Amino acid sequence: MPTTIGAYTKEEPKSSKSPIPPVLELDASTCTSADLVSALKVAGGVIVRNILTAEEIQQIESDVRPWLEQDKPWNGDFFPQGTRRAFGLVGKSKAFALRLVDHELWLQVVDALLTSENPNNWVGDKNEVSVCKPQLNNTIVFSIGPGARDQSLHRDDQIHHQNHRAVAKHEPGRDTGIGFFVAGKKTTRQNGATRFIPGSHLWDYAEGPAHEDQTVYAELNPGDGFMVLSGCFHGGSANKTENEERLVYSCFYTRSWLRQEENQYLANDKTKILELPNCLQERVGWGLSTPFLG
Repeated sequence: MPTTIGAYTKEEPKSSKSPIPPVLELDASTCTSADLVSALKVAGGVIVRNILTAEEIQQIESDVRPWLEQDKPWNGDFFPQGTRRAFGLVGKSKAFALRLVDHELWLQVVDALLTSENPNNWVGDKNEVSVCKPQLNNTIVFSIGPGARDQSLHRDDQIHHQNHRAVAKHEPGRDTGIGFFVAGKKTTRQNGATRFIPGSHLWDYAEGPAHEDQTVYAELNPGDGFMVLSGCFHGGSANKTENEERLVYSCFYTRSWLRQEENQYLANDKTKILELPNCLQERVGWGLSTPFLG
């Protein structure tokens, strides 16, 4: 709740006791990247309807289905049993690379939140401003079958050792990553839609574990997208259906000076990368993070 100090009002830092902010649903044909960025700053997640066409979704599935079928069912703790995954998708599906990883609206959001700039870069008596565009962090397609349990709620920015204090509103530079999930098939609360806690990207990371009763489900039709900040608690959900597959395509971006979760140089066939536009090759990691890294 806001508190009044002197002649002005100061907002209190957010926590699990704060009201959960609303999650916006926007349409890709009418919204702007500024609309999406604004929604992400408040809630940490936003649903984008109709971001890919039915034809694009069908092409991506055709490309990645053979790779999914090669994966053995997951037998660990982090992903539910019955999970099949495929990685290195930039080199396995040109449609995935061009229409998801390199989607114009998505990249505008990524650039707005993850671009790094250093205005003081002195070499001798010369100063050059260094601007680093974000890089691809990972690419995964998830196939979750019936009987899968809930994935534990977690923050994805733990891989970069983030440990933020609570803030009243989003602060520039706080994020190290953003995720983009696109439904290949209808995803519902019953078949395992991603659930997340709106506003949890603003909490103190030392506050403790997330509470399930605060989650919101990102239910999507094929071609709909869900964008989420890496600092937001989220997780895949249990598939309680008898015969429905939850099929979701995802990619995350991170700041260009951080280590990529997926080693793009080993995960992809170089000849396939060279078929992509130069600007996309740089996004994947075949480029320099200015001034000198890479």
